[in-house]
Amino acid sequence: MSEALPESELPPLAGGVGGPAALRPLLETVLTALEAGAVRRGGPLPAGDPTALAALVRDEFRYAEADALARLTELLAHGAADPADPACAGHLHCPPLALAVAADLAADALNPSLDSWDQAPAATVLETDLLAELAVLVGYRPELAAGVLTSGGTESNLLGLMLARDQILPGHPELDGLDPGLRPRIFASRAAHFSVQRAAALLGLGERAVVPVEVDRELRMDGSALEAALAAAVRDGGTPLAVVATAGTTDTGAIDPLHRCADLAAEYGAWLHVDAAYGGGALLSDRLAPLLDGVARADSVSLDWHKLGWQPAAAGVFLARRAETYASLARRAVYLNPADDEEAGYPSLLGLSLRTTRRADAFKIAVTLRTLGRQGLGRLVDRCHELALEAAELVRTRPELELHCEPLLTTVVFRYRPAHQQAGADPAAVDRLNGELRRRLLAGGRAVLGRTELPGRGPGLVRLKLTLLNPHTSEADLARLLDETVRTGRTLESGPGAAEQW
Repeated sequence: MSEALPESELPPLAGGVGGPAALRPLLETVLTALEAGAVRRGGPLPAGDPTALAALVRDEFRYAEADALARLTELLAHGAADPADPACAGHLHCPPLALAVAADLAADALNPSLDSWDQAPAATVLETDLLAELAVLVGYRPELAAGVLTSGGTESNLLGLMLARDQILPGHPELDGLDPGLRPRIFASRAAHFSVQRAAALLGLGERAVVPVEVDRELRMDGSALEAALAAAVRDGGTPLAVVATAGTTDTGAIDPLHRCADLAAEYGAWLHVDAAYGGGALLSDRLAPLLDGVARADSVSLDWHKLGWQPAAAGVFLARRAETYASLARRAVYLNPADDEEAGYPSLLGLSLRTTRRADAFKIAVTLRTLGRQGLGRLVDRCHELALEAAELVRTRPELELHCEPLLTTVVFRYRPAHQQAGADPAAVDRLNGELRRRLLAGGRAVLGRTELPGRGPGLVRLKLTLLNPHTSEADLARLLDETVRTGRTLESGPGAAEQW
């Protein structure tokens, strides 16, 4: 048996009475290194190709020892794609509020785990009360609803479809005796998040259980197509299990016709799940909240506060309109939530989550909500929406750029048009040009643009995308970003081998 270290030589802990004193100098080291790394990066992401960055990271990781905290933190900041930079606008990846990060530090230091009351006494109550407030925001009756903090929309969508399966199909949650003739079907638009297919696979239904429903040009589900798909499935012996309506697609921010989806789900006896991971932020805005009219009719809803909520990940939320639909997830683990503890007044959240150990992610949201309120957060949502409208107008003023559709939330979808396009450019070549344009911006460390492809077949579907979640961005920042995009496109068009490529 090895000799025990004296207490004076043990590394300090973050919690306890002495924890804050131990953290203070370390936090100063981290903050100094974050600043140095951002200066070293000098833009939205590090310039250079992925291989060069990987080599740098591996060298630093191998040889950072006594000063590992400073060196690796500076490396992390240098090698980051920083969403606080106005030119980093590619993804639903928000710059978190300083307030929320500070609150998250408190939760990290105390490290509560939400799988039992005796690991998180205050955090258990806080999450429960926060979810009741968010249920009201969605339009649910909080005394009837239930929910949980999740890792994000993927987990929330899985929860929603799991509850749908267990409510709609007989004999659940066991699928062993399921009549194969039931053929459960899930209906989601072609623009719905890929996690719907992943959830179907994980639930034992198979990805082919998901029926893709056609969308319009803005990527909004076609209500008539949904009605036809439901009718066709029933004629073929299928069982409508769930309708997944998207409130804020990842590409255009489109919101499916929620009332129509609710009417059809009710008509066919299906569960209605609304994936509002992105668009749920509109509920914070008086101006944009009407876009989600009908969300309160959903059986379950996904929200993500690490998108239009400015929280550090993870800050996902899952809500079910009726708490009793959670029954199939209930579990009794005698070392976590023994029945006599619950009877004595010690509540447990174990039966609300797919996870066991779970961070107190509700804390940072609670601090933010209490500090800024719905109105304060709503102003941030409105600001980002205004930026999207400004960016769309700037795209329209540049003949080299083509706007796909008017922004609904905070995304702007467009593409670069080659100068010779009017003479009949090859659509595949235009796709290649836009893909290379984005990579050239990445390699120069100048900008992070999103890339997507519109639904359909054949070439000509590649688009670039701005996802505007930084309320500190200015119109001048947007103009510079689009000017850089145009300059890069022109350089590619006139460079060596351009005639052969595009």
